[in-house]
Amino acid sequence: MDKINWCLKKKEGISLVEPNPNLAEAYTKKAEESLQSMRINVIKDWEIATAYYTMYFSLYSILVRIGIKCEIHSCTVEFAKQYLKEFFKKEEIDFLKDSLKARIDAQYYVNRNIPDEQYNEMTEKAPEFLVKCKYTLQKLDENKINEIRNKLEKKITIEGKK
Repeated sequence: MDKINWCLKKKEGISLVEPNPNLAEAYTKKAEESLQSMRINVIKDWEIATAYYTMYFSLYSILVRIGIKCEIHSCTVEFAKQYLKEFFKKEEIDFLKDSLKARIDAQYYVNRNIPDEQYNEMTEKAPEFLVKCKYTLQKLDENKINEIRNKLEKKITIEGKK
């Protein structure tokens, strides 16, 4: 089953809402605060978590600007993979997906070690991802927002008929 289809069927999954530039700005601020927190943390697990949340909130700011609500992180990542290809490379989305797994492992499990290489990459790439998302927000115009929304609406309509 297509992951987007699954996300559309979940209560906390993907849904269309009104585009909200103010909320997008608030999520960008949350991303910036997560980045500040990452930089002052000295505990590896929390650095991993805040690096991930820097990237997640950055991406989520784009979704709310478009008018997409989603409370399942893996669905947010999948939405970006399928609907924001113009703005993000496959490697960036794969990295975000790996970072989500690392965050879960670091926060919820005591016996899962995050390799130093991945940890270092997360803390290095989180600020870059934030900047890229801010740039993407600037590039999003009403035409592009409507194009993305229309593609998702079409998918919702098709799924509703099944």
